[in-house]
Amino acid sequence: MSGNAAVDLDVHSDTDGRHRRRARNREAVVDALLRLIDLGHLEPTIAEIADTAGLSARSVFRYFDDLDDLVRAAVARQRERLAPLMADTVAPELPLPERIERFVAHRIELLEVMGNVGRVARLRAPFQPLVADELRRIRQVMASHVETAFGPELGTGDARARRLAAVDVVTSFEAYDAYRRDHGFDRATATRTMTDALERLLAGGAADAAAEESTDAG
Repeated sequence: MSGNAAVDLDVHSDTDGRHRRRARNREAVVDALLRLIDLGHLEPTIAEIADTAGLSARSVFRYFDDLDDLVRAAVARQRERLAPLMADTVAPELPLPERIERFVAHRIELLEVMGNVGRVARLRAPFQPLVADELRRIRQVMASHVETAFGPELGTGDARARRLAAVDVVTSFEAYDAYRRDHGFDRATATRTMTDALERLLAGGAADAAAEESTDAG
């Protein structure tokens, strides 16, 4: 191997090493930010984030172009964390009571994983378009879960839109946060409350669907 070739290999090795360190440190900063929020530090300082990541405060923005870049990376990491829970899990052919039970269990698991990060996201959304866009995406996915699980019971026309909105609200992050924080419910009581609300909201739609089937049969 010639001397020039050896120098080229060293340059590539150094460059690759810097890229790997940069990627690791970016991940460490994002993980530290989310960890602090999970632990209840809803507005951690750069110094706290850096300390948790094992870096100096001055070095944090060596790895991010600006605050938006850090927010974008945090949004992407939170999306990865939620991804396993963002798929439909309720088979629409199951009996309604079983669908409600499964839906509520899945929805509460998702909301628990969102935790304090979900709370901070809602506080920052009016000021950070990246966060607002991600919340809109999540809300659309969650609404689609409602339609998949309870399509027949939602009814048709204007009634369907109203019932979908009502179910979406009572099973939302904001509602669950109110159950747990404002009303002091434990997880089991919050689960029962959400289940009761769904049963009442969907009962009317189930009755309407049965009446329509009866009319069609006649």
